[in-house]
Amino acid sequence: MTMMQRIALFAIAMCWLTPGVRPSAAATVEDVWIEHVTVVSPERASPLRDAEVDIHDGRIVSITTGGSPGQAAGAPSTVTTIDGTGLYLAPGLIDSHVHLGAIPGMTNEQEARHPDIAQLARDQIPRSYLLYGFTTLVDLISSPQGMARWKDHDVVPDTYFCGGASLMDGYPMNYRPKAVRYRAFPYMLVEPDMAAPPDIAPEMHTPAAVVARMKADGAICVKTFYEHGFGTAHDLPVPKAETIRELVQAAHAAGMPVLMHASSIEAQSFGLGTGVDIMAHGLWNWNDPSRVTDLTPAAKALLDDVLAKNVGWQPTIQVLYGERDLFNTAFLSDPLLARVLPSGLIDWYRSPEGQWLHDAYSERFGGKDRDPKVLETEANRRYALPIDRVSHAAAYLASHGGRLLFGTDTPSAPTYANPPGLNGWLEMQRLVAAGETPEQIFRSATLSNAQALKLDQDVGTVEVGKRANLLLLHQDPTQTIEAYAGIVKVLLGGRVLDPAELVANRSH
Repeated sequence: MTMMQRIALFAIAMCWLTPGVRPSAAATVEDVWIEHVTVVSPERASPLRDAEVDIHDGRIVSITTGGSPGQAAGAPSTVTTIDGTGLYLAPGLIDSHVHLGAIPGMTNEQEARHPDIAQLARDQIPRSYLLYGFTTLVDLISSPQGMARWKDHDVVPDTYFCGGASLMDGYPMNYRPKAVRYRAFPYMLVEPDMAAPPDIAPEMHTPAAVVARMKADGAICVKTFYEHGFGTAHDLPVPKAETIRELVQAAHAAGMPVLMHASSIEAQSFGLGTGVDIMAHGLWNWNDPSRVTDLTPAAKALLDDVLAKNVGWQPTIQVLYGERDLFNTAFLSDPLLARVLPSGLIDWYRSPEGQWLHDAYSERFGGKDRDPKVLETEANRRYALPIDRVSHAAAYLASHGGRLLFGTDTPSAPTYANPPGLNGWLEMQRLVAAGETPEQIFRSATLSNAQALKLDQDVGTVEVGKRANLLLLHQDPTQTIEAYAGIVKVLLGGRVLDPAELVANRSH
């Protein structure tokens, strides 16, 4: 099996091994009474201090102040009471761009060879998202079968999915051998001038047909792609504008937003011209051979169009670090990594087998046998340009009121350097460095994401009637992202979770 085939198998696993939401499979939902807490919620102009919040049957039933009792009529007399004195209650975070089908850095073939390591990893990954406050996830390329596997754990964030509408033989389905490619992408698009394989009915792969199938399968959104490819695969077919316009029209008629994989000026211009709702990446490819990182006239014009059309925009800066940090000689020793991944998996990453992607990417920098520090320096140099560019683009939108949405693309590739949960915390640090304020990050990861994905009737704010996906924090998250480094409790549909019980490698 070639290295590209191994990467392809991982990519397919991310897409299809992960309908709507199901509360975590656990145990009985608790009734909870939180008293003397400060409520911080994005729809509020200011915090609500000394509040009492009553949670019954997984939802918020009252928010009161002044110490007045607010338990719902008929609620059991025994509830879990939490003293919120000195603490902040905020909505749980939403990561609107994840891929949950595969274990980061491990192919299906490798998982089959190491089932014990893999099982521990699969059991931990949902907990790792919750550990960093992510109570809602949106998998941008999945299926009902994949979601069923992902949700088959004791405690799992509320999870939704998009159907992936890839152009036939385009990105990302091009990585899969043709013998199995078309079965792996049930929502692929076949344009009228394409010669479909004999066993493919083109009428089942029109924009209207694939949207109808996604909707019936329980998807809440559509993900499509404009990508010529990378490296040797740089001449892939891309969809026609009329195809994506039809896709957008069908999706909107079904009440589904459309996201587009687009990280270049060319791709985002195409997306703006066809009416997509959300750019599922930041702008790191400026289609400019220079090493300029200040906004070029073309980049600025594109971003001004994003602003004018109020299109959602996910910076996903951590995507680039997820590749660069394969060469970070200290990455696997970071104690934060041991909080989110089992020690056996981290040890496997250090093994020759676990370094497979590092070795493959090393060919770009002179080969895996070069001194590791030399490779690290070269990787840092190579990735500096796209990192600076996407950071400048994000800063521009942040300073001009852009509709920023929090998404991490975890994992963006078969890399262990986009670890679940922790990757979101790292993305926040990149966004602050790029110029986003903690308040902008807070809004983008709560209400803005909920509104963009049409989930705001259930999540995104601390309001009566909303699902009790909440975070109890030591600090105000609108003032500092450090609030998420000190989560006191995570509430998932009213179930109170102690972060100490979500950590990987915890002692019992």
